[in-house]
Amino acid sequence: MPTKRKPAKKTPAKRTAFAWVDENLPRLSAWNQTIWHYAESAWREYRSAAFYVDLLRREGFEVEEGSAGMPTAFVATFRNGRGPTLASYAEYDAIPGCSQKAAPYEAPREGASRYAPGHTDPHSALGIGALGGVLAAKEAMVRHGLKGTLKLFGEPAEKVCGSKDIHALRGYYDDLDAAVSFHPTYIAELNNTVVWETHGGSYWSRVYTFECTEAHTWNSVGAVGSPTHTHATFMARAPGAVDAVCLMHTATKYFRESMAPFTGNWCLNEAILVAGQATADNLPAHIGQIQFAARAPSLDMQERIWSVIERNAREVAKMTHCKVTGTWVAKTRPALANHVMADLVYDNLVLAGPPAVDEEARAFGRAIQKNLGIKPMRDPFLAELTELCPPRESEARVRKLTPEWQTHFGVDDYVEYTWHCPTARLYIARPVMRPAHPGQMYPEWTFHALGGVPACIDPMIRSAARTVGASLIELLAKPKTLARAKAEFRQRTGGGIGGKKWLAPLLPKNTKPPSYFRWPEYVNTARGEDWWIPDQPGGRAD
Repeated sequence: MPTKRKPAKKTPAKRTAFAWVDENLPRLSAWNQTIWHYAESAWREYRSAAFYVDLLRREGFEVEEGSAGMPTAFVATFRNGRGPTLASYAEYDAIPGCSQKAAPYEAPREGASRYAPGHTDPHSALGIGALGGVLAAKEAMVRHGLKGTLKLFGEPAEKVCGSKDIHALRGYYDDLDAAVSFHPTYIAELNNTVVWETHGGSYWSRVYTFECTEAHTWNSVGAVGSPTHTHATFMARAPGAVDAVCLMHTATKYFRESMAPFTGNWCLNEAILVAGQATADNLPAHIGQIQFAARAPSLDMQERIWSVIERNAREVAKMTHCKVTGTWVAKTRPALANHVMADLVYDNLVLAGPPAVDEEARAFGRAIQKNLGIKPMRDPFLAELTELCPPRESEARVRKLTPEWQTHFGVDDYVEYTWHCPTARLYIARPVMRPAHPGQMYPEWTFHALGGVPACIDPMIRSAARTVGASLIELLAKPKTLARAKAEFRQRTGGGIGGKKWLAPLLPKNTKPPSYFRWPEYVNTARGEDWWIPDQPGGRAD
């Protein structure tokens, strides 16, 4: 049976934080619109990161730009005397191919390619919700004399789980006493709640670079043709790096069912970053790059998956006369729970209140339904939007989705924080369209559009900022509660950082941030700014 706890109280400091959020909601809304329209993808969030850095400096924070060698990462610090060091973080990367304007019909953002990025979760509101909570806590610290340090991390490239394992590897989380992680809800089982025990699993991603550097040695013995005309003879016959990428792709597809059992929640996906350089038809492609990313609930499953992928890479390189190099993009640990933190943050969610949309938001939802040929509903959003779900109840719902042996569910790189300090994972609902009938699914663009409409997304930002702010204040004001959270952390890790049951960062110590790969990005040309894939990739038909 869970121990009885005194519910959180709306103290003067929390009232100050709540009032700050409500008074500054127009600013938070405008900031979200800025990041939402920047829509920059992983490792290329230049304007978004600069926006945060400038804003936080104006708010009185010391800011380290390019933290841990990541061009679009930062760490912002506010100190108010001696006390605990508490953290939250902002994310701001968007997803290529998800460009959608804030309209009740499908269309890319004004002036943007349909292949350009868009915010899906949306990370724009995720970051501003956390930022609002930290700024609200700062206001309460100053006004009520609360001592301690607040840190807001700028975490780029979450969609490839790219930054938090780098920050962890470089020791950026080692001085934290506690952290609050916020994310918009993505499934009903995690609606307006805090994760109890079944936290996120691991994400491993690696880029394989195949290089054909010695095409002249392919089949050269007995080749017919002039040695001065190698392009037209044996060099053009070398398989080259494109063949290597294709073979790597298909071989790994064939072996997928041999990697790990088809039970539980795991998946393997791939993306081709580079496929030759199409400047001549009689030369083999010199370079090809393919990225694999595996989501799995346990490290044992990851090891099994990657042993197959690594073997495939070596053999494909032999077959295609190439050399291969593997570079880790991400290698995260399965998360560590903390019940004290979960209870504390949920209690403050109850005080802060769930999001509540108004008639303006519902009218936008009805416009979506009308344009899709669905009879508009009085309330077009799921009823769960405004309902709270206690952590233990949410846990029971999640467990129904997973096999008994599976200890982790889903993937997100917040898991790295959990191995360095007591961490809570907060979920706040965002508007989701109500199905017209059981099993009906709305097009993906509808989710993206809702994230860009202030009336629809601002209530989530408000609830998140109030909850994060109040939780940070309680951790500052109640050293005994923080001590209990840290005691649980030590117990779960067998002694804290470096303890018997503690998992160290998994990336090799010399890992560099993989921002140098050819990740999709906006480009400046003589024609002006454009997305790297043209809006009409096939050109005009002859």
